[in-house]
Amino acid sequence: MATVLATPLFSPLAFSPARNNLSCSKIRFDSKHGRILNSNGAQKLNLSKFHKPNGQSTRFLQMGSSKEMTFERKLSVQAMDGAGTGNTSTISRNVLAISHLLVSLGIILAADYFLKQAFVAASIKFPSALFGMFCIFSVLMIFDSVVPAAANGLMNFFEPAFLFIQRWLPLFYVPSLVVLPLSVRDIPAASGVKICYIVAGGWLASLCVAGFTAIAVRKMVKTEMTEAEPMAKPSPFSTLELWSWSGIFVVSFVGALFYPNSLGTSARTCLPFLLSSTVLGYIVGSGLPSSIKKVFHPIICCALSAVLAALAFGYASGSGLDPVLGNYLTKVASDPGAGDILMGFLGSVILSFAFSMFKQRKLVKRHAAEIFTSVIVSTVFSLYSTALVGRLVGLEPSLTVSILPRCITVALALSIVSLFEGIHFSSSSSSSPLPNTLKNIHNDFLEHFQGPIRLLQQL
Repeated sequence: MATVLATPLFSPLAFSPARNNLSCSKIRFDSKHGRILNSNGAQKLNLSKFHKPNGQSTRFLQMGSSKEMTFERKLSVQAMDGAGTGNTSTISRNVLAISHLLVSLGIILAADYFLKQAFVAASIKFPSALFGMFCIFSVLMIFDSVVPAAANGLMNFFEPAFLFIQRWLPLFYVPSLVVLPLSVRDIPAASGVKICYIVAGGWLASLCVAGFTAIAVRKMVKTEMTEAEPMAKPSPFSTLELWSWSGIFVVSFVGALFYPNSLGTSARTCLPFLLSSTVLGYIVGSGLPSSIKKVFHPIICCALSAVLAALAFGYASGSGLDPVLGNYLTKVASDPGAGDILMGFLGSVILSFAFSMFKQRKLVKRHAAEIFTSVIVSTVFSLYSTALVGRLVGLEPSLTVSILPRCITVALALSIVSLFEGIHFSSSSSSSPLPNTLKNIHNDFLEHFQGPIRLLQQL
């Protein structure tokens, strides 16, 4: 039977792709008769005469075999060298990717920090992150119109930071849920029921208002319905990440238990295990089946994980739950907790929305009328309806003010609440009638949001 002759027997040049294909197509070895045949079947060389009667190979073939083995060893060494070079290049790429992420994310965090400082110095109560988001989006749109390559370059540069924020986005909203047991402790049960009623019912009402507004505007402007461009999904969490964070949690939990002030303060000492417990809850919650995540959302999972970790530490240390939750969110810049670290990303989350909007600029432009009209109408409805219902059900004025921005993201809600700090609701209808209260809200709203509304209408 004729078989293809192994190319290493001939020349090292046979390992080039072109030479290898040529040799294999023209030369065959007939193992039955010990002959080398060309592609036409003609005999080129008879190897039987190089064998001794006892079946042992001559020195010629032994030398050839030795050369072949030496050549194969050289190939093995070269392959190992190639693998080493590949590993080195992989490490270099990983280091470069991490450096790229740190630089791009650091720029966004720095921009958020300096914007906050500038707005505070200028006594501007408008959310600085929202202003920054509009600026970034405007710059990207201008570059896209004038120099598209510059816009693509900016997007590519900040893409690692954008994907990082997108991947860990739910974590940045968790701290408020983790410390919820401390927030609701001083609220009377009756007021708590009213708040739940307003938040749940108001969420459904605002959703309906936004939906019906979008549908009505779509019918009026006759928007063409097309499929949205697919967005890149964050990469799933690996087993290495799960075990790494688990190790951090165990080590930091035990260390904080035996050395409660090893990092200077209890908040700093508790920070590693409270942060890792929150991250672990999010990783585990993200890996749950879709049917379970519809009810048990990853945000709930990581908040519950952090509370259970705080409860376990409070029980083991004898301090109780309240001090540990107090260390989770201190709101002190010089002594931050795990929640302060996470909430420090909220401004950068708003800034990153500019890149999301730019990626979906075609969709935003096509549905601009529905998007901005429904957002403005539903936001105004939410503010006014919350104040009205809070008044009707007799909710305390301070609690009514705290839930006014119930349909606004946490990153902006904190700033929105500050806009209404001067507004006081009274339970007595004679001293502060409802129309005057709503009028004050209306005037304050227009004073601070007149510019952004005009900007939204122009986009």
